[in-house]
Amino acid sequence: MTDDTTVSAADGPLAGGARADEVAEGMGLRERKKMQTRSRLLSVALRMFSERGFDKVSVAEIAAAADVSKMTVFNYFGSKEELICGPLEDHVGDVARTVRERRVGESASAAVHRAYLAALVAHDPSVGASDNPVALSVRRLMQETPSLLHRVYGLQYRALAELAEVLTEETGDPIGSRLAAGLLFEVRTTLIGENHRRAQGGASMEELVREGRETAERAFAMVEQGLGDYATRSG
Repeated sequence: MTDDTTVSAADGPLAGGARADEVAEGMGLRERKKMQTRSRLLSVALRMFSERGFDKVSVAEIAAAADVSKMTVFNYFGSKEELICGPLEDHVGDVARTVRERRVGESASAAVHRAYLAALVAHDPSVGASDNPVALSVRRLMQETPSLLHRVYGLQYRALAELAEVLTEETGDPIGSRLAAGLLFEVRTTLIGENHRRAQGGASMEELVREGRETAERAFAMVEQGLGDYATRSG
């Protein structure tokens, strides 16, 4: 397991620009207000964390700075860690779902490869293909804070276990499934970490996607040489 993490901007606080507007358009007034409150809480928290460090800022201080009650913060986020890591919860099952819903005749490796490239081209923040300042700030904070990294490792372990479970259900081969899941998960996680590195280094999204596709083709080719047609869906 590596320390490369994913950040999602698909919902609520991490959504930025036109994407945030599109999400808001499909909501009622109450939902829009809730999204705005979540966004404000995250914005305030990130500013305070950046200035003083994650461990030196309390939930009560975040609430006061955002002009809400401490209970309001906990109504939106179960803990201080969830303020930062909560959106990742929505993506724990992404890889397992991709494999479970893959096409007939498609191998597990090919499905993960296809889904990753589609997300990359779509500038999906869940694969690191975003230069949104909020997403970049969250990424840096995760890298710099041991307690957040510990939380991320737990989410990664769950994601890996879900993928292995899907493969085991299909193949009846628990050991082979865990090995295959480890390979697929690690290559995807490594690619996402490289996307984050490029984004933080100031790469344009055009450059990031172009280089990301080239790296992905090489990485998945290496995996597919080992896995071949393992777990190809027969119908």
